Amino acid sequence: MKQLITFVKKEFWHVLRDKRTLFVLFGMPVVQVLLFGFALSTEVKNTKIGVLDQDKSQNSIELISKISANQYFDIEHNLKSIDEAEDAFKGGKIKMILVIPAQFSQNMNGGKKVQLQLITDGTDINMANQIYNFMSNIIMNFYGQQTLQPNSGVQPEIRMLFNPQLKGAPNFVPGVMAFILLIICVLMTAIAIVREKESGTMEILLVSPMKPYIIILAKAIPYFILSMIILVSILILSVTVLDLPIKGSILLLFGISIIFIITNLLIGIVISILTDSQQTAMLIALVGTMLPTLMLSGFMFPVENMPIPLQMIGNAIPAKWYYEIVKNIMIKGTGLEVVWKHVLVLLGMMTFLFIIAVKKFKIRLE
Repeated sequence: MKQLITFVKKEFWHVLRDKRTLFVLFGMPVVQVLLFGFALSTEVKNTKIGVLDQDKSQNSIELISKISANQYFDIEHNLKSIDEAEDAFKGGKIKMILVIPAQFSQNMNGGKKVQLQLITDGTDINMANQIYNFMSNIIMNFYGQQTLQPNSGVQPEIRMLFNPQLKGAPNFVPGVMAFILLIICVLMTAIAIVREKESGTMEILLVSPMKPYIIILAKAIPYFILSMIILVSILILSVTVLDLPIKGSILLLFGISIIFIITNLLIGIVISILTDSQQTAMLIALVGTMLPTLMLSGFMFPVENMPIPLQMIGNAIPAKWYYEIVKNIMIKGTGLEVVWKHVLVLLGMMTFLFIIAVKKFKIRLE
C-alpha cells in the first residue's frame, strides 16, 4: 500500500507541475460545455423572418403580432412583393417568409379553407425543418386548427415530454459529458506509461517488486480523481449556467460515471502499453476515441439512421452506452430499472479492458 501511495503521489506531481496539462484538464470542460450549450445550440431563437401580408386585416395583424411577440422569431422585413422575398433570401438576411393571402381573414371568419404559405431557406435543411415546425405550431395555436389539414376539424395538442421548451441543453449536455470524460481520461492516461519509456524510468519499474496491477492502479488513480472533479464541474455548470436540473438520482449518476471513467482510463492504459512514443499514443487516443464518439455514439447523429455495420461499431464505444444512461437519468429521471442493461455492458467493457491491460503489461515486463 505504501508503494502504491508513493507512486500515486509521483503521478500527481507530474500533472500538477505541467501547467499546459492542467489547462487542458480543467479548461476544456468549461469551454466545451459553454460552447455546446450556447454557440452550437439547435434551438430556434431570434430567427429573422420576413412577412408578406396581402390581407392587411385585423386577423392578419393579430397573427403577425403573436409571431413578433414570440422569442423564436424576429420579423426583419415587412415585404411588399415576392420579388423582395427572393432578394432577401439571396442576401442571407432572413430564414423564412410567411405569406398571408388576400382572403385570409374572410376565409377564416367564414369557416372556409385557410391557407398560409411558409417559404424557408432550404440550403440548411435541418434548420429549415425546425423553423417550419415552430412556425406551424404558432399558427395552429392562433386559429385553433391544423394548418396542413384545415378541413379535418381536428385540433392536435402537441406536448414535448422532458423538454417542453425545446432547449438544446438536454440534448448536448449528456453528449458533452461523455465526450469530455472520454477524451480527457484516454488522452491523459495514454501517455502515462509511454512517458516512462521515453524518459528512461521504465527500467526502474521493470526491476521493482511492484506487481503489474499496482503500477496500472498507480497510473490511473490520479486521473480518476481529476476526472471526478471535472465531472462535478460539468454538472455544476449544467445546473447553474445552462439551467438543466438533474431529475434522477445523483448517486446513481455518479456511480455509473465512475464505471465509465474507469473504462476510459483503462483504454488509455492499454494504448500506452502498446505504443512507444507519446505522439503515437496521443494520435491513437484522439483518432480512435474522439471521432467515433462524435460520429457513432448517437451524440451528433441518430444511431438508428446508420447502416448496420456502423451501428455494430457504435455498440463497441463506451460513450454510446454512457450517453444513453445520462439522458435517462439526468433528463428523464429514470432509475436503474431502465438502464441496468447499459450498466452491465459498461461493466463488461471495464472488466475486459482491465484483463487486457494486466496481461499485456506482464508481457512487456518479461
